[in-house]
Amino acid sequence: YQYVDIGLRFTMIMVHKEVGISMRIFNVIFFSFSEKLLVLTVATEETDGFLRFMRSADYFNYTVKVLGMGEAWKGGDVGRSIGGGQKVRLLKNAMEALADQEDLVVLSVDSYDLIFAGGPEEILRKFQQANHKVLFAAEGLVWPDKQLADKYPLVRTGKRYLNSGGIIGYAPYINRIVSQWNLHDNDDDQLFYTKIYLDPLQRESLNMTLDHKCQIFQNLNGAVDEVLLKFGTDRVRVRNTAYDSLPVVVHGNGNTKMYLNYLANYVPNAWNYEHGCSHCDDDVVDFSQLKVGEYPNVLVGVFIEQPTPFLPEFFQRLLTLDYPKDKLKLFVHNNEVYHEKHIQRFWEENRNVFNSFKVVGPEENLSQGEARNMAMDLCRQDATCDYYFSIDSDVMLTNRQTLKLLIEQNRKIIGPLVTRHGKLWSNFWGALSLDGYYARSEDYVDIVQRKRVGVWNIPYMAHVYLVKGSALRNELKERNYFVLEKLDPDMALCRNAREMGVFMYITNRHEFGRLISTANYNISHYNNDLWQIFENPVDWKEKYIHSNYTRIFTENYLEQPCPDVFWFPVFSEKACDELVEEMEHYGSWSGGKHQDKRIAGGYETVPTDDIHMKQIGFEKEWLHFIREFISPVTLKVFSGYYTKGYAIMNFVVKYTPERQAYLRPHHDSSTFTINIALNNKGIDFQGGGCRFHRYNCTIESPRKGWSFMHPGRLTHLHEGLPTTGGTRYIAVSFIDP
Repeated sequence: YQYVDIGLRFTMIMVHKEVGISMRIFNVIFFSFSEKLLVLTVATEETDGFLRFMRSADYFNYTVKVLGMGEAWKGGDVGRSIGGGQKVRLLKNAMEALADQEDLVVLSVDSYDLIFAGGPEEILRKFQQANHKVLFAAEGLVWPDKQLADKYPLVRTGKRYLNSGGIIGYAPYINRIVSQWNLHDNDDDQLFYTKIYLDPLQRESLNMTLDHKCQIFQNLNGAVDEVLLKFGTDRVRVRNTAYDSLPVVVHGNGNTKMYLNYLANYVPNAWNYEHGCSHCDDDVVDFSQLKVGEYPNVLVGVFIEQPTPFLPEFFQRLLTLDYPKDKLKLFVHNNEVYHEKHIQRFWEENRNVFNSFKVVGPEENLSQGEARNMAMDLCRQDATCDYYFSIDSDVMLTNRQTLKLLIEQNRKIIGPLVTRHGKLWSNFWGALSLDGYYARSEDYVDIVQRKRVGVWNIPYMAHVYLVKGSALRNELKERNYFVLEKLDPDMALCRNAREMGVFMYITNRHEFGRLISTANYNISHYNNDLWQIFENPVDWKEKYIHSNYTRIFTENYLEQPCPDVFWFPVFSEKACDELVEEMEHYGSWSGGKHQDKRIAGGYETVPTDDIHMKQIGFEKEWLHFIREFISPVTLKVFSGYYTKGYAIMNFVVKYTPERQAYLRPHHDSSTFTINIALNNKGIDFQGGGCRFHRYNCTIESPRKGWSFMHPGRLTHLHEGLPTTGGTRYIAVSFIDP
């Protein structure tokens, strides 16, 4: 339509005369070519919402004129009360120069909370079909004066009440309306338009109506349940199911701005099933164009607010982030005395690695909110701080590129998606309930499971996020963002950011890591992480299972030193060390006596100097270890045998020349036995080993972290060879007794 010339218009006129099309249809066709559309919007500053509005306008090639940019806003807090008169004043001034342009159609819309879902041609067509000179947006709620509700003309179907966030009409008629404005900037714009519309004489003389069935304007307030996303091949529309319409202008008025943010994650072309994310690579920071010395400076705020498992591993992952350490300043708030030893060790080893290293401990008695405010202020007050990266100790970052990937996206606030293993629990909410707490958005599960990949505008995030230093010194310049009555610090920050119009994003374009569960972390043991096999199985496996364990199944990485005796890696060095430390911390070794109250019958035929897993409260964890990591090996080497993974006797044995150096020949009361070496021969002890009598086969050099697996009864009579020096430790289980 934009390229039709005079010749084509003439041809259409001739067709009209020949075929006899009705004059009304002809006028619609003709004026769709001849009329121009100008969008007027008021914005006094370039907020995230305004920039989004402009992107949607640019996508459809709208001609937009912005009124009031750079002017101080004096129109009141329209989100909470009456106001907005400044918009009418600015529109009035702009219309004076357009008043005599009879063919010009003016579309006046808000910008901070509004997007386009269709193009100018569609708006003009629908406006002409309405057959009025001025068309206002409509909504189902009356504002600001409810006493005026009965004065509105009755409508059989559709929205009854005027909304001033969207007006379309011919320039002379719009001018006649706004020229009546003689009020103050903080007076209410919607009340002004409402009184004109409710005047029957003006309504008739100005030929005004409302867009009752949301053909052009969709106000979300009071209508969220009517609106659905309609996915197309190239772009996404908003569909009003009540009137089966496809609105062109979508307005998040009232308390629906978060829902508009959700819709704008898709509309008009942000994401669809065909192409995925369309804007993810727009305006990115290109690290390939930067020298290392030009990388942004980042303040990293670490928060340890409760006892947290795997904290040394957390710090190690932080240390291995692929980012120049001289560009990182580290702030650590530790609220737990238990973790002071971990922080002290990390500080001693790495205090000179970072640009600076500040620790605030439990002796400062800071609340979470106060500590987070302190860290953010350090960046806010430092002109060289380009970014503030906040991370809680329960975030295990597995992607070394995380910091670069977040900076690349070039958003004011953005977090990496992290989830709890095997669960839908994550570090963001897709929606909020009416009382401001968790609500699940329609796309939450797909985002968490990465079935929809992109960068998502969301209302709440926690645990880990990146904030631009420039945003802290401008939009978020007020201090104390983490403290609000009855809200936890993260919720307070997010509410403040939303109220300041700063968008928060979550990205799931990459795998970033996971959330640690801290709910049932018991710190009464010597090595507490050993007990995390249920709560945090992935981190437990990474820390305690041998790095070559999986090669057993992929590369047949095991040995058979004696008939039906299999030897394979299972425990990491850390697992061996911590299990030995736990036993020595408990300290009550049995002494290798025949009389043993710990077992049924109270008598042990072939006793060892040992401590049972049950004695240190590790029995159920150990049995779970057997089922998860021993049973699969059993099925591999003893094909056809399916173990129950059950064992009554699970213990750590201590061999020393002074107490018990060896074990006489015996059969184990098991279907099969595992025997895991917990320390190194030649370093920690001398001698030792195991001899299988039936096969006259001896294994004299056990490897730390490796396990023997052999049948227990009947065939594999065996003995423990003498330990001649040092102390030897082994972990033993008699499985399927």
